[in-house]
Amino acid sequence: MTADTLVKASAEQVSCEVSGEAVILNLRDSSYYGLDPVGARVWKLLLNGPLPVSSIRDHLLAEFDVAAEQCEADLLELLGRLLEKGLVEVAA
Repeated sequence: MTADTLVKASAEQVSCEVSGEAVILNLRDSSYYGLDPVGARVWKLLLNGPLPVSSIRDHLLAEFDVAAEQCEADLLELLGRLLEKGLVEVAA
């Protein structure tokens, strides 16, 4: 995955916001996942996807006090985990 990769939330999930965090149910395996407020912000952007990773990164940089390199590294790590769990998809 790179900054140019288009990502979106999987169609095989349902999610909601609870106290500023995101709760996601993977419909394929009935597993629940939780995201902290920063992860919930990423998730909210993914629901409106597909978006390039760079666009998500830029939103986070505008909203949070974080170095660009750290932001992108953490974002790629999060997206990789979500992809592994089947919660996001790489768009064609």
